This record gives sequence, structure tokens and C-alpha cells, in this order.
Amino acid sequence: MKAKFIFILVMLIFGSIGLFVRNIDLSSSEIALFRGVIGSLVLILASYIVKQKFTLRISKRNLILLLLSGAALGFNWIFLFESYRYTTISNATLSYYFAPVFVMILAPLLLKEKWTWLKGISIALAFFGLLLVVNPGTESIVGMYNHPVGIMYGLLAAALYASVILMNKFIKDLSDFNTTIMQLLTASLILLPYVLTTVNVNYSGLSIKSISLLLIVGMIHTGLAYLLYFSVLKKLKGQTIAVLSYIDPISAVLLAAVILNENMNVVQMVGGILILGSTFISEVNWRRVMVSKNN
Repeated sequence: MKAKFIFILVMLIFGSIGLFVRNIDLSSSEIALFRGVIGSLVLILASYIVKQKFTLRISKRNLILLLLSGAALGFNWIFLFESYRYTTISNATLSYYFAPVFVMILAPLLLKEKWTWLKGISIALAFFGLLLVVNPGTESIVGMYNHPVGIMYGLLAAALYASVILMNKFIKDLSDFNTTIMQLLTASLILLPYVLTTVNVNYSGLSIKSISLLLIVGMIHTGLAYLLYFSVLKKLKGQTIAVLSYIDPISAVLLAAVILNENMNVVQMVGGILILGSTFISEVNWRRVMVSKNN
């Protein structure tokens, strides 16, 4: 029960990140950079406190995969944060949850998984749900929003996160905890020159509010959340994790509705249910395949 409670807490933390990012007066790339730096430092410090072994000794094969996946993780954050700026948190979250669908599409090609009719139906439902969320019958540009652009950024973030998931399957002899720290570090190293060359760096006028929220995103939404996540991951069954993971997007949609008054119409709600339902099917199926391979 304690493990479930901690996992639910982690999902609620992840689900609230959009509310914090929205109010940080920095570019998406800068927020992603600081998130990686702060999060990796918190996890490295925590590795000594909880006596979780962390090492920089990695094979050449793993190094290449970590560099690629770290870069994908960093730019995944950038696109997700941009999605929050251009559309509602609900739309951004639902489009981001296309990541399992992308994994399902690519897994037969990269991991030699068998293609099934269930996967085909799940993918079709997800794309139909996305059409309902975009809802062409309504205004696509309203006030501060440009929903098609925001959803496009969310889908790009999902595609990059799917690539991280797939690349992690090829990383050998490295714990999930160690892999995460290395990916956060490599994401930071790769994002640093990108930020320096694309952003006019000047933090002299940054408000206390933005600094505080940035620290929360780095320390709580990244460092602490990942630490708690890995502390209970092996204590829960795969199907339990798959079910409880949907607290993340559901809480994000509910928090946006309550705090930011971002309401979805009935058609968009149906679309959201189709997307989450299809990704649920894909995740349960994915975890079942991985368990069978490990036995």
C-alpha cells in the first residue's frame, strides 16, 4: 500500500508540472536546461544518501545510446514546454500521451515484436481521438492559444520520448536509476550550447517567483519525483503501474480545469478518453511482452 501511495504521489507531481512551467519567465529551452542540471544534481546527491550506486564508467555502446537518448530527452522537454505555451495544458498532455502509441508503431520494426490486430485498433482509436481533441469544428486560434501548433509540439515531444523509451531497451548493464542520471547530465550538456547560441542569456531581471518555480520543477518534479519513482518501481506489478500511470494525465487535465479554468467540450473529452484508452491497451500489452521476455 505504501508503494502505491508513493507512486500516486509521483504521478500527481508529474501531472502538475504544466502549471509551474507556464509561470516561469524563461524560454522553454532554458527551463529544460535548468531542469536537467538541477534534477541531475539532486539525484547524484540522493544516490549517496540512499546508497544507490552511481558510476560514470560506461561502455562505448552505452555512451552513444546515452548521448542520443539524453539529447532526445532534452528536446522532448523543450517541445512539451512549448506545447504548454501554445495550447491548453489538457491538449498538450493528451497529445504528449501519444508516446506509447509511437512506441507501439515502432516496436515491431526495432524490437521485432509481432504486429497484432489489437495494436492496429489501438493506433486507429488514438488517431481518431486526436482528431476529436483538435476538434476542427471549433476556432483553432483563440486568444493566447494556437491549438494546432501546440498539439504539434506535444506530438513532437511524444515522438522524442518514445525514442528515449526504445533506446533505453538497448542500454545494457546499467540500472534505471543510473541511466536516468546519465541522461539528465547528457541532456544538460547538449542543451547548454543550444541555449547559449539561440537565447539572449540574461538572468539579472529574473523574478523571485520564476526562480522559485524553476527550483521546484528541477528539485521536486525531476529530482525527487524520479527518486521516488525508482524507489517503488520494482515493488509494484506491471499492470498496477500501467493503471496508476494514468493519474498523471487525468490529474493534469483536472488541475488545469480547476485552477486555470481550461475546460474541454464533450467531443474533446471523448477524444481524450480514446487516446488514453488506446495508450492504456498499448502499455499493458508492452509490459506483458517485456515480462515474458525477461522470464
